[in-house]
Amino acid sequence: MIYLFIVFAKVIEVSMATVRMVLITKGERKIGAVIAFFEVSLWVILVSTVLDNIMENPLKIVAYALGFSLGNYIGSWVEEKIGIGLAEIQVILKEEHGAAVVSNLRDQGYAVTVLRGEGKNHPRYVLLMYVQRKKIKECANFIKSIQENAVITVSDKKSLYGGYGMLRK
Repeated sequence: MIYLFIVFAKVIEVSMATVRMVLITKGERKIGAVIAFFEVSLWVILVSTVLDNIMENPLKIVAYALGFSLGNYIGSWVEEKIGIGLAEIQVILKEEHGAAVVSNLRDQGYAVTVLRGEGKNHPRYVLLMYVQRKKIKECANFIKSIQENAVITVSDKKSLYGGYGMLRK
């Protein structure tokens, strides 16, 4: 029973740490600080449990390591589902598909900036968009449904000031 407690508690603690770090890097310091309080409280309880008679019960180490591993996996999964923050999506399209894709994206409520570019053999449209992270897959799938061979890149962004449909801080 102690092993399940250790694994479960470590999963919760590391998941909290993962979410806390992302929140802080996204500028959400207050929420990050609250999570840190609970995270470190749980850590102190957990470490004192693991270290108590550890030489007589080395399986506590295995349980702690397993919880740490699972916590990293689950924490990153939770953080991805929460999708805090923004991403920049850059799309390179053939010129003949550009206007239709831009029009459809704007009809779906996406803010799109269009640049004209030159590929090796053809003119291109380069689209720049800032999208909530939780909408990245939806946006990319929408673009691929219109032009399946579009080049799509995604970059994480810390904050955004101004712009169509964006929160302003």
